[in-house]
Amino acid sequence: MNFDRLAPHYEWMETFIAGNRLQRARTCWLEELRGRQRVLSVGEGHGRFSKSFVARFPESEVTVLEASERMLTCAQRHLSPAAHVRWHHGNVLSWNTDLPFDAIVTCFFLDCFPPDLLATVVERLARCSAPDAVWLVVDFSLPARGLARWRARAVHGLMYTFFRLVVDLPARRLTPPDELLRGHGFELAARREFEWGLLRADLWRRTAR
Repeated sequence: MNFDRLAPHYEWMETFIAGNRLQRARTCWLEELRGRQRVLSVGEGHGRFSKSFVARFPESEVTVLEASERMLTCAQRHLSPAAHVRWHHGNVLSWNTDLPFDAIVTCFFLDCFPPDLLATVVERLARCSAPDAVWLVVDFSLPARGLARWRARAVHGLMYTFFRLVVDLPARRLTPPDELLRGHGFELAARREFEWGLLRADLWRRTAR
C-alpha cells in the first residue's frame, strides 16, 4: 500500500469527515504513557498523535515509523525540530531495531492488514517491545449486535473500498488483533469505545516475565 498519493489531503479529509473524533480516540490513553521514555508510533500518518505526545511529555522520546515518505513529511511539519522525535521512513515488515521500546502505539494502522500479514506485524512489534511494555491500539471496530453493528458494517464497507482503490490497501475487512496480542503476552487493561462502538481505543499491558 502507498499513502503518498493521499498524504497531502489526509488531514483535511479527516477533519471534514470525522471532525475531532479520531483524535479523541488517539489521545484518550495518552496519560498512560507518562514515564515511558522510549515510545514507538507505527503508521503515524499525518503526525497528530506525536504532536499531542510531545506537547504532554516534552522530555520523553518518540520514534515514528512511517512507510509513506510524503506522509512522514506532513507529520514533521507538525513538530518543532527541537522535539525529541526520531523519524524513520520504512516498512514495519522490513524495519529492524535493537531498541526495546517501553510503549508501542498503533493508531488506525493494524486495520490495514489481512490476517496473515497482521500476525507478522504484531509479532515484529512485540519482538521490539520491553517485557513490561504497554501497547495503545486505536482503531475502527465492529460492535457485537444491533443497529450499531449494521452502521459500522456500512462504514467499513465504504472505507475499505475507498482505501483499496486509492492506496491499494491489502485488507478487505477488519481483523481484530486481540488474540495475537494475547499470544505475545499482552493483556487488555482498559477499553473505551466511541461513536456507537465504531471507534475503539485499547490499552494493553505486557506482564513482565
